[in-house]
Amino acid sequence: MAGSGRRKACAAAHVDAGAPAVILVRPQLGENIGTAARAMLNCGLADLRLVQPRDGWPNVKALGAASGADAVLSAARVCGSVAEAVGDLSLVHATTARPREMLKPVLAPRAGIAAMRAGAGRGARLGLLFGPEKAGLKNEELVLADAIVQIPLNPAFASLNLAQAVLIMAYEWRLSGPAPEEAPPPEPAGSARPATKGEILHFFEHLEGALDARGFYPTPEMRPRMVLNMRAMFERISLTRQDVQTLRGVVRALTGKGPPRTGS
Repeated sequence: MAGSGRRKACAAAHVDAGAPAVILVRPQLGENIGTAARAMLNCGLADLRLVQPRDGWPNVKALGAASGADAVLSAARVCGSVAEAVGDLSLVHATTARPREMLKPVLAPRAGIAAMRAGAGRGARLGLLFGPEKAGLKNEELVLADAIVQIPLNPAFASLNLAQAVLIMAYEWRLSGPAPEEAPPPEPAGSARPATKGEILHFFEHLEGALDARGFYPTPEMRPRMVLNMRAMFERISLTRQDVQTLRGVVRALTGKGPPRTGS
């Protein structure tokens, strides 16, 4: 169609560089990925990350369903795990309809986005995590999130497809602040910036390795649950980069592995 290329280029240019990344975990249909990309670009979001898409990537059905949101799909990152997908982010909210046992804030979309805007003001890099269409996120994936977002729907029929859920969150983001050109993303503030998920995961691995070496876990069967609980506890603290450096220094000091080092 005449002018379609110009419209695509224009749409791609008007994206919000400070908006959350959208992470789709094990999406099952290319069409769902395409319509999610379309929903994102409608609201100025462009950072799409795919964790183990079931039908592989790239996917021609996704391109057909995107209705012109080609730039989002062409720039999409494919990741092998949720940990990889959120590694450079420091504030992640996960959408789930199922009740969980974890002690995490449970927010409505508008409140969740308001918290993300506040985090962005502190230099946080943001992410929205969406689980597979049928099963949702696993607990070991959900523990990486800072809060849970639940969309208040008819309790007798709370059934959204993936693109609908993405559109609700993306639209709330667009409503919550000024136009992208009026609000450039803040620069991180050195060691006082929020720790990224990658930095926190490195600390978890350091701590858990030290606990393994000291025989901390009563039985091998109890270890996964105890690890999950400890990770959830630290995620609730909203660690800064300096906090993570300090905690890793504490672990090194307690294990006799030499003086604390800077960096992750």
